[in-house]
Amino acid sequence: MSRRAAVVHLAALVTTACSQAEFIAANVPAAFGSYTRRANIAYGTDPRQHLDVYIPDKPGAGPRPVVVFWHGGRWMSGDKADYRFVGAALAETGYAAVVPNYRLYPRVKMAGFMDDAALAARWAAAHAGDIGADRNRLYLMGHSSGAHMAALLALDERYLAAAGQPAPRIAGVIGLSGAYDFLPLLEPYVQDIFGPPERYPESQPINFVRPDAPPMLLVHGSRDEVVWPKNSRNLATALSAQGVSATLKLYPRLAHADTVAALSAPARGRAPTLADIAAFVNAPRGQAALEVAAKGAA
Repeated sequence: MSRRAAVVHLAALVTTACSQAEFIAANVPAAFGSYTRRANIAYGTDPRQHLDVYIPDKPGAGPRPVVVFWHGGRWMSGDKADYRFVGAALAETGYAAVVPNYRLYPRVKMAGFMDDAALAARWAAAHAGDIGADRNRLYLMGHSSGAHMAALLALDERYLAAAGQPAPRIAGVIGLSGAYDFLPLLEPYVQDIFGPPERYPESQPINFVRPDAPPMLLVHGSRDEVVWPKNSRNLATALSAQGVSATLKLYPRLAHADTVAALSAPARGRAPTLADIAAFVNAPRGQAALEVAAKGAA
């Protein structure tokens, strides 16, 4: 298979339902990275409440950032094992990566998978020291519906609030092709996930933007027809209006799955996703600005 064909194939399989064999083939290069993978660690009591941890083999100068990544799949499909290439890419960049599973629709609706997201984030903060990471450098990341979960978790403070426990500090949010401002809800299953109708506004991360929100990196393909790029543009604008640092990267000519597919070794040249993540995580904080990079974006 040519490099170009591999890129197209990976983007297609991330976007659509596909066989486990295809995902395994896409993840083969990631299996040989310089990291240690600890698989299927329980962060709750449900069978779906398990996560994988990716720890760089190379020692860092000090405690490293920890990045929690939630996969996409329209809140109703997907598995952490299919995204080993994401954990490997983050670990090889020098970060501890946590890739959780979570309960899916129709078994649960919004409160269920968001509670799982909060549990996984709390686990990452509580166990950061065990994996050589700094709990105060906790980043939330996701693709598509997973990016929606990461952003909503960071913005709607109710999910991380627990009796007698301070919420972990979120150093930043990294959203790839995420859904943040998608009313009206048109598809019946989406209406069911986020319903009843009076609760629809609670599903929108943009409705919870506040001045003390964490910095965000919002990445989107300009040709995304699954989650429209306006989701990232609108959230970045709303954050900036509140004085929150927001970095918007609109990749020209790229579609929905390309942003995450570019984290795999075969597709690394497709888009600068990994470089943009590293620049965001490693950047000094303190400035509040809206940075936009959108050459040729539509």
